[in-house]
Amino acid sequence: MIYSMTGFGKSQKEAQDLQIRVEVKTLNSKFTDIFCRLPKSISAREIEIRNFLTQQLERGKIELSVQIQKNHDGAEASILPQGQIALYYAELKRVATELGVSSLDEGALYLQALNVPASISQETKEENEEEIEALWQVIYEAIQEAVAECKEFRAREGKIVEDKFREYIASIATGLQQVLEQDLVRMPGIRERMKKSLLELGLNEDFDKNRFEQEVVYYIEKFDISEEKVRLNTHLGYFIDILAEGNGKKLNFMAQEIGREINTIGSKANDSQIQRLVVNMKDELEKIKEQTANVL
Repeated sequence: MIYSMTGFGKSQKEAQDLQIRVEVKTLNSKFTDIFCRLPKSISAREIEIRNFLTQQLERGKIELSVQIQKNHDGAEASILPQGQIALYYAELKRVATELGVSSLDEGALYLQALNVPASISQETKEENEEEIEALWQVIYEAIQEAVAECKEFRAREGKIVEDKFREYIASIATGLQQVLEQDLVRMPGIRERMKKSLLELGLNEDFDKNRFEQEVVYYIEKFDISEEKVRLNTHLGYFIDILAEGNGKKLNFMAQEIGREINTIGSKANDSQIQRLVVNMKDELEKIKEQTANVL
């Protein structure tokens, strides 16, 4: 089955009064090139995410975006315990007032409130870690869903590309069949042109017939495209077989081999009709090469 390297997937989930949005976009590339746009709260998971993307999507330029927002106002989720900080700040201000602090620096007091959470109990830390782990599991599920949708997108695009490949190969095969038919009249035509050229040079019908036949045989061998026709037909069949494997690199290699045989036929044929057929086959081959660059 053919998979395109072009794909897109998205997923959305809710957890802990948060809205999680994940988007995955892939484009064609010779190598695996991953770019992750993640919130700081899950930046430590980037290697795990990259390994998952490589395993599932294999190759291409891969872009992953994870957004975490609060449900009520759409603001991005904060990893700071804002409620606790506000309580610490109010409590520090109350204590300072009771102690009779005259010139209260509220900015310094706020900075002190930010440092207080560092001294919270181990029990609170464990609760926060559990919440973070639970949030990560929801995010990871969203990433899995987005990647699955992206793979389905790739499969749909791949089916379209596969149909195009079959169409282009059939067109080249038709051109090859026309080359076979034209080749049956090509060599007798070369013989007659050679004989006509000799007569135009002033030679009469009494020229050495044996020598003439030897020259004809020489040109027949020089212009013979029998092997190229057989190899081209074989390559076309093998290209179709590779479609079942879905290997883009193999398809690209076979496209190069097909092009080599078409070029050789064009250079050796010495026939205007075959040259026109070769141009048409090259045009179809260029379409194949463009598509193989986007196959996984």
